[in-house]
Amino acid sequence: MASKLTPLLWRSGLRALRPIQRAQWRSFAVTTPARSDSLNVHRNTPENNPSIPFKFTPQNEELIKEVLSRYPSQYKKAAVMPLLDLGQRQHGFTSISVMNEVARILEMPPMRVYEVATFYTMYNRNPVGKYHVQVCTTTPCMLRDSDAVMKACEDTLGIHHGQTTKDGLFTMTEVECLGACANAPMVQINDDFYEDLTYETTASLLKALKHAAELTGAQPGATGLAGEAGKGAPTGDNKAINEQGRSYEASGVKVPTPGPLSGRKSCEPAGGLTSLTSEPWGNETLRKDGEL
Repeated sequence: MASKLTPLLWRSGLRALRPIQRAQWRSFAVTTPARSDSLNVHRNTPENNPSIPFKFTPQNEELIKEVLSRYPSQYKKAAVMPLLDLGQRQHGFTSISVMNEVARILEMPPMRVYEVATFYTMYNRNPVGKYHVQVCTTTPCMLRDSDAVMKACEDTLGIHHGQTTKDGLFTMTEVECLGACANAPMVQINDDFYEDLTYETTASLLKALKHAAELTGAQPGATGLAGEAGKGAPTGDNKAINEQGRSYEASGVKVPTPGPLSGRKSCEPAGGLTSLTSEPWGNETLRKDGEL
């Protein structure tokens, strides 16, 4: 009988000892937290501090009146986003002084304005160049070789993500989807989309913009082309673009036209229509004025 119980007692004893043998602690892997305070923390700098005065120009003050007229007086705080955008366009970036002025105009706590400006990435909290080059590297652009576009920007400008050229003309950032997936790969430069890019067309585009800025005497941080034009734009730098007719004249300088740089007019199939190429088979009636 004892021999039959011995294995049972042995197993029970081992089972009872397991909690004692098992370590009653566990290790935690602690790594250095990677914090980015560039968006939600303000630190005074020579070019961005509350002592720098900011006021909207008379023209922009008229625009502000028009914007505020769209909202009931008790809800004018809803205009915080268009006013921040207007201040950024005038000042070059959304500085602390711009945010404070918007808070004063809308009669709202400055912290509420800071919350908006730090949430949306289209508000640049730090100074940017005259041309803010935003390279999309999300999946559709990546599948069509956005890496080549990024490399062209780095090779041509000599900067990397988040950096600004020494002359203050270009700032390059890597961004998420900008919504022009059918024309990937693409970049957004200020308010304009340049699409269907390759390494060569990207490099030509950046060189053309730089030369246009130099000829017109445009200052870093300014918008558009200003000043007197030079003797003309070079043909070599614009060759890859001009061959497709994607350029226009501004102050006597050839500037690349926003949109596809592959010869497409819009987002139609690059190889031509593959569907809807024959007459409709039904009894549908189309407009007779030639619009369709």
